[in-house]
Amino acid sequence: MSSFAIDVPETLLARARAGDGAAFEQIYRWFERPVFTLAVRIAGDRDEATEVLQETMLKVLTRIGDFRGHRDGSGTPFWGWLRQIAVNEALMRLRSRRRHEHADSEDEHLADDRAPPPPAAADAAALGRALAQLPEATRSVLWLYHAEGYTHEEIATLMQRSISFSKSQLARGGRRLRQLLEPEQAHA
Repeated sequence: MSSFAIDVPETLLARARAGDGAAFEQIYRWFERPVFTLAVRIAGDRDEATEVLQETMLKVLTRIGDFRGHRDGSGTPFWGWLRQIAVNEALMRLRSRRRHEHADSEDEHLADDRAPPPPAAADAAALGRALAQLPEATRSVLWLYHAEGYTHEEIATLMQRSISFSKSQLARGGRRLRQLLEPEQAHA
């Protein structure tokens, strides 16, 4: 389950829609850490993540009246709506500073992207350091796919790339992450 999966009472949303600053502050506090964490994982930089957090929350504040909720059981939960804004903001910032990555995604055979992570992945600090060494686009795809549960189709749409780009970045990133997390096997 995503760290965004926080049930926000309809009464709190109604107060926020009505302009109640205390209600919005409560929403901000509940979602500050998940938005920041997501942004760091996608952008790879704490300063960028802070900007993503601020832009996301500003958009939530100005657009909360647009959120219709899931009162009838068929719509998106608030946390899903907010998470989508955060992902879009992080990817938009990533696109705006992205260097021209020339990923040749058509000629590479894809590894199984559902392979379990290496045992070292249990060490969150080592995983964070390894993720930081990956190119921005690769890190974003890995995070969106494995941590946030997005499909290749959704990632392709969000990143304005092809499905094969998403798949190749996931395969390449997975291989590189395994290398970074298991350096002793690289020397054998």
